[in-house]
Amino acid sequence: MKKLFTCITLLFCLLAVPALAENYPYQNNVLWVTTPNHADWLYKTGEKATVTVAVYEYGILQDGLQVSYSIGQDELDPDTKGTVTLKGGKAEIALGTMKNPGFRDCQMSVKLKGRTFNHHIKVGFSPEKLEPYTQIPKDFKEFWKTALDGQAKCPMNPEVKYVSEFSSDKVECYLVKLQCYKPGQFIYGYLTKPKKAGKYPVVVCPPGAGVKHMDPTKTMFYAESGCIRFDMEIHGIDPSLSAEVYKDITRAFGDHHPNGYLANGINDRDTYYMKKVYLACVRAVDYLCSLPEWDGKNVIAQGGSQGGALSLIVTALDPRITLCVANHPALADMAAYAEKGRSGGYPHFNRKYEGIELTPEVIKTLSYYDVVNFARCIKVPVFMTWGYNDNVCPPTTSYSVYNVLSCPKEALLTPVNEHWVSTETRYDQLDWIKKHLK
Repeated sequence: MKKLFTCITLLFCLLAVPALAENYPYQNNVLWVTTPNHADWLYKTGEKATVTVAVYEYGILQDGLQVSYSIGQDELDPDTKGTVTLKGGKAEIALGTMKNPGFRDCQMSVKLKGRTFNHHIKVGFSPEKLEPYTQIPKDFKEFWKTALDGQAKCPMNPEVKYVSEFSSDKVECYLVKLQCYKPGQFIYGYLTKPKKAGKYPVVVCPPGAGVKHMDPTKTMFYAESGCIRFDMEIHGIDPSLSAEVYKDITRAFGDHHPNGYLANGINDRDTYYMKKVYLACVRAVDYLCSLPEWDGKNVIAQGGSQGGALSLIVTALDPRITLCVANHPALADMAAYAEKGRSGGYPHFNRKYEGIELTPEVIKTLSYYDVVNFARCIKVPVFMTWGYNDNVCPPTTSYSVYNVLSCPKEALLTPVNEHWVSTETRYDQLDWIKKHLK
């Protein structure tokens, strides 16, 4: 873990409920400054943490305001509540400590001119010692080998269409349709590659969670930098459909409800929706390795959130993968909420996901799909990054994934980040890839 971002959080606050609060809203009048008494935001178990709080409006330090706070373990209910008054523009809040490794989250709010502004900050206690709740089934590898052998019998049948609107004088873009899992099951993706003839490394990029409209221009810099990239659509829905159509589909299948795809078939490992998704990632690698422009050596998996999880998963499943880059992986230690006092990962079954309980059947299924069990099997270099303030894919589960990796690994820790990475970090990840090419 070589890099660590700022030790002082200069964080904005969003006028919203705490669950929707974002530390960096665009052009807000109110600025929070929260400073833990440990510069790296990390403590040993048993050590007591405090944070100094200041609030500014239009850059002017506010005095006399009352700050309400609640403190609890990462993604669990608060165990401490109180208020402090800003004196001389500042106040100190005691965050307490933890006996076991993990994170504590301090949620804060202040009323200013009749409006409520929210903010939060998380600090860690010996997180390098975090161990996942999820255990690996004895037949984990056999289960996935059987699934992969079955898919290998299913022809890929690629359909490729040139997309002029996303192409340029430097990059060619294609819409690709692939058959995977079994006949009649498809995925799509946008393939971007350098227009100049040559041999190039290939990058498979699974998507974040949801059913979303795709914009390949956001990652065009990979092709402009000499990589062939495949941005995946995993649901078999043509990404050239309008954004409005995608919104309708999302409302039906993408949200956190029993009809959502992340819960579809979850009571059985063979019927779970994500089986097709995981195999689809391998099928995308099949396609990339069939391209005559592939350099024959380098296959990289890269993604964030659900895409970060799927990048780690396909790296474990496919020996052709040579490097993996993952941001704040989802689908990590998903069953941990089954144990009292344990923090779990996205999609937060038993906690935030409507109508899905962690029954023994569900826990068994999830053990075959949890990213921590795939991370245990990875052998090639991995670069991971995550933020402490992330409430979607909490730092507790990102550490649980990173800690079980026994391969060469590097981590970029960005405590201030919620569920995002900066543009600079995205380019840094590409630089890391380039440095590790064969």
